[in-house]
This record gives sequence, structure tokens and C-alpha cells, in this order.
Amino acid sequence: MDKIRKQFPVLGQYIYANTAASGLLYDGLLEWRQEHDLDFLISGSLMKMKAMHDQTPQVRKTVARFFNCPNGNVALVPNFSLGLNLMLEGLSKKRKVLLLENDYPSVSWPFENRDFDIEYVLIDADLEQRIATAVRSKGIRVLALSLVQWLNGIQIDMGFLAQLKNEFPDLLIIADGTQFCGMTHFDFAKSPLDVLGASGYKWLLAGYGNGFMLFKDTVKETVAVKSVGFNAANGNLEEKGNIRFAKHFEPGHLDTFNFGSLKYSLEFLQNIGMSKIEKQLKLLSEKAKEGFAELGLLEEAVLRRKGHSTIFNCKGDATLYQKLLENNVVCAQRGGGIRFSFHFYNTEKEVDSIVKILKTRK
Repeated sequence: MDKIRKQFPVLGQYIYANTAASGLLYDGLLEWRQEHDLDFLISGSLMKMKAMHDQTPQVRKTVARFFNCPNGNVALVPNFSLGLNLMLEGLSKKRKVLLLENDYPSVSWPFENRDFDIEYVLIDADLEQRIATAVRSKGIRVLALSLVQWLNGIQIDMGFLAQLKNEFPDLLIIADGTQFCGMTHFDFAKSPLDVLGASGYKWLLAGYGNGFMLFKDTVKETVAVKSVGFNAANGNLEEKGNIRFAKHFEPGHLDTFNFGSLKYSLEFLQNIGMSKIEKQLKLLSEKAKEGFAELGLLEEAVLRRKGHSTIFNCKGDATLYQKLLENNVVCAQRGGGIRFSFHFYNTEKEVDSIVKILKTRK
């Protein structure tokens, strides 16, 4: 990990505990991007046309392999928010929807703005039980949620979702994995999710302007996506009426710079090993939870749950936040507190340093 950390210059200046806001750029990806743009500078459209023809299919294959999803069920989108909005244009308003209170706005607002019949459940220690009760009693047909909550890091139990899907096989489960993908090995094909979308700029370290949507085969039977464009038909005039479901999410050209970055970073994470990354994050999560809990800074809902992500929201005001910044800790003010979020490039020593600073609060 020490060798890997050297690829992230920011870590030499700061304790970077803000991946939930933005993942870091690293040397390897910067070098790839420079070569990409140099090729474009020298070759112009010759380079771009070749990259679109050769590279983009490889990006799709890399995403499919990384998450174990059929290649044809992968849609490349600039971000999760756009992908979800495109999808909801084809989802019947007759389907009653269950959302989580104070979930990420890009999950909730697209449903609310389209006048779906919506029920809400509270995000607390009994989240899974609340979801199950609502689905069983409220006639819910769509469950949409973030797998990891952006404000406090509460992570949904995937085993629970599997049980719920088994009990209600027709329940459409739509998940935002932007704060989840890149934290652990994830097998979409074996998961209970029907749709998984994510932006690549956080835990996947792929920078901005790239993301993806993954679909189970059954989704196209319940969602009629209307978006279309020349790129959806791969630039073939004869294929207008023969566009597969996932390609409807790609009506226009995809940026080879941004999506090439996604491919590079997924391979970077694979080379490190998702098992190693998951192990490191588990250590950081347990250490941070213990340290923050001893100081009485965590909400009851987080304390009562067994597992947790590496996102924590600690009680703290603007004065404490400023003190952290003065001590070169990069974090964020969110949800009335101070949010810390750790990735594999963080260390247990850095967590100790943050806890030490927090101990000095008044």
C-alpha cells in the first residue's frame, strides 16, 4: 500500500478523508490521459474515430467483467443521475415506489418530479425491517435506494435485499452504487438488484464525466426507454428500429477521454485486488467507528448497526471543521455534522490522527 499511496500526490500534503465527495487523481491515470490527448492533438479525428470504434467496446467489456454483468446489459452514461432520469421516462407511474427519507437527491428527486405514488421509510438502525414492512403492507412495486448513504454511511444489508427479492420476485430494485462501487467485490448477476447505476468519480477513482447502468434481462419487460440517437444505433442508419435496451441510454457520442479513464481505473483496482481493498476498508471502518464512538460523536442509528461503510458523520460545528482544515484534514460539512470518508489509500495512522484532533474539541 505504501507503493500505491505514492501514486496519489495529495496524500503527501493532506489526510484525505473526502472520497465520498471526490476520489483522487493518481499518477498512472494522469499519464494515460496525457497520452490520450497528445494522440488527439497529433492525429485529430483519425485518433478519435479509432478510439470510439476500438476503445468504447472495451470499456463496456471491462465494466461487464468487473461487476459480472452481461456485456449487452451495460449502458455507459456520463453519470448516474442522467441514467436514472432516462430510465424513469419509461417506467409506468402506476408502479408504487418506496424511497428512503433523506437519501441522495439524485435518487429521490427524479421520482418526485414525475409524480409517482411514493412512500418513504426512515433511515435508522432498523432500516431493513422498515423496508420489509412497507413492501408487505403498502403495495410497493419499486424500491429505489442508495446502497451506501451519502450523509452517514449506513449501508443496506445485501442479504436482506436478497431475501426481499425472493419474497417479492416482481419487486423492481433500483440501486445507486456511487458510494458503494469500488469498496468491495460485487457480483451483479448474483445480486438481488435489477438495476445498478453509478458515477465513476468517487470510489472507482475514474474522474468526472463517466458512469454506467447495469440491468437484469427482465428490466426491459417493465421499462420502455424512449431516448434514442445516432450513437444508439452505432452510427448505422439501418439499425434505427433494432436498438437493444441498454443502448437507448447512449443516444450520443461517448467521450473517449472520460470513459477511457473509467476503463483504466477499473483495471487499476483489479490489479490491486478488490479483496485487498475490501480488507483495508474493513480495518479502517472498524477503527474509525470505534474511535468516533468513544468520543460520542456518532448517531445512535450507526452505533446500533453491525456492519458499516467507511463514511462517517460526526457531531461537529464550523469551528471544529475549520480546525480540521488547519490540520490538513480534507473532509466535508454534511447533514449538520462533519463527514469523513476513507478509501484504501488511507491508513489507520491517519484515522488515529483525526481522532486525536477531535479529542481537542470544546
